[in-house]
Amino acid sequence: MAAESNVVRLGTRASALARWQTDHVISLLQSAHPQRHFETLLMSTRGDRVLDTPLPLIGGKGLFTFELEHALRSGEIDFAVHSLKDLPTDDATGLVVGAMPPRANPGDALVSKHGYTIDTLPKGAVIGTSSRRRAAQLKHYRPDLRMEDIRGNVETRIRKAHDPESVYTATILACAGLERLGLDDVISQVLPFEIMLPAPGQGALAVQCRADAASLQMLHPLHDESTAAPVHAERAFLAALEGGCSLPVAAYAVVRGGRLHFQGRVSSVDGTQQINVQTEGTLEDASQIGRQMAAEALNQGAAHILQGLADHG
Repeated sequence: MAAESNVVRLGTRASALARWQTDHVISLLQSAHPQRHFETLLMSTRGDRVLDTPLPLIGGKGLFTFELEHALRSGEIDFAVHSLKDLPTDDATGLVVGAMPPRANPGDALVSKHGYTIDTLPKGAVIGTSSRRRAAQLKHYRPDLRMEDIRGNVETRIRKAHDPESVYTATILACAGLERLGLDDVISQVLPFEIMLPAPGQGALAVQCRADAASLQMLHPLHDESTAAPVHAERAFLAALEGGCSLPVAAYAVVRGGRLHFQGRVSSVDGTQQINVQTEGTLEDASQIGRQMAAEALNQGAAHILQGLADHG
């Protein structure tokens, strides 16, 4: 960030949710640094442009982050705002996550025609999801359900799920996105973690910056350690399984009574196999807890599940 400039530029995707998230971060920054002026730069990512291919088949890391990271390195923007679950677990070269503001609802919601819940969905109902994690857990609980790819922003997927002429009976969306957009009235059911454990980092925001002292100092007031420690554990679990956001790996950690409580899950895509691990420990050991639980999942057969997925593409 140029020391002589009073303007700070934030890059974001153009969807309504991405813009809400960036506006939220700007409001936090403005409160912490009232003397600064903050601007938004809208950018398109590969994940936004390729809408005719299921996400797991597009391939490559950073489908929703690469262009923003390039703009950060070039100095075109000063900060990038991401849904943390979209960020690869390894920091991009020269960049870091400078702040994680307080986390929103980490859960997943069922959005369905006729207000169905997961137990009242008709036999053979079609669920629209591009997430292998969501599909695998749904198939484990309801093997009769059919999964079909669905793409588009939050509003588009709601419309497809509610359209009487569409093939979809329901879709699954993150609670955080629906609540942030004021669309939580469309939720038919918030799915319990016993059925649907979230993606690592779901509900959390990441403010990415260049790894320089001035950027980190500006972002410091936004950082929430009670969000960061659990998220570090979740992302360490994912990283140790050598997984990305397209794999059926789920994790959730939370701070209760000063302790970190962790749950992790690896599911086969067809839902026939599911491995669950859980533990608790200190906040200081968050990343180590995630790695230990990944090792435990691998010992229980997660390697075989993930290798089977790799073999089938």
